[in-house]
Amino acid sequence: MTSTISNMFDTTLYAPGELTELVRGCDRKLLEQMTPMVRRGSMTLDLRRVERIDAAGIAVLISLYGAARDAGHDFRVANASARVEEILKLVGLDRILLSQNAVCKSHSGNCFVCPAA
Repeated sequence: MTSTISNMFDTTLYAPGELTELVRGCDRKLLEQMTPMVRRGSMTLDLRRVERIDAAGIAVLISLYGAARDAGHDFRVANASARVEEILKLVGLDRILLSQNAVCKSHSGNCFVCPAA
């Protein structure tokens, strides 16, 4: 599994390589990977490949948002599928989490692929 990390302005865009579901079972791994990142700086999580999210996935997003805020940084999600965006709207997280302008482009600064733990 590989993940892409891009630096755009002062926010890092993180695209977890093969994450297609943010559900119980894969929630802890993402939380463990991203918590240190959101404590170091502002992050945007690219959800373009995620088609399913459940309560455990929503809890991870809330935890990451809280960890970022506690450290004085921002946390957002971008490129959410229509289904994931619908669920985030349903639970009222769209207003604080959805970013409408984060797109990973090859010329958007340093971009590299690293193995995910």
